[in-house]
Amino acid sequence: MLELRKMNYEDIIEQWKYITALPTDENGLTNLYEGVSLEGYRDTVLPELMMHENPINMPEWFVPETYYYLWDDNVLVGEFRIRHYLTDALKIGAGHIGYSIKKEFRRKGYGTKGLKLTLELARQIVPEDEIYLRVLKSNIPSFKAISNNGAYIAGEDEEHYLMRVKK
Repeated sequence: MLELRKMNYEDIIEQWKYITALPTDENGLTNLYEGVSLEGYRDTVLPELMMHENPINMPEWFVPETYYYLWDDNVLVGEFRIRHYLTDALKIGAGHIGYSIKKEFRRKGYGTKGLKLTLELARQIVPEDEIYLRVLKSNIPSFKAISNNGAYIAGEDEEHYLMRVKK
């Protein structure tokens, strides 16, 4: 059964394996924790990322963000992040949702299905009338996953399509 689980301590080992194996830049998704130790993840990274959902003492520009992992039964296959609202920079940048799928699970529909589940959650969180996403023009599978979930192209720059999904 396919499900999204919010980042948590119960799934720490699989989350750590996922986030530390993800490259620093995976098709435009930034990961600052590539290669961090399990202890570093447990003691520093996980508490910090979980705090991003309800931030305390963060800079004014900081936007709350919740991390979710996509599971197919007991196998972690992807990560999805929801930014709760957007700054002007995020509206023309990363948007509300960022995600990645493990390489061995790509091109099997997990991006489309995981994004569908994430959009259902985002519709409850995001105050804007539309949900903003950005995709590299070269990332055709992600473009298809986003389009399959009802997105349209709202703009573009040299490298990206700026996509929108109606709430």
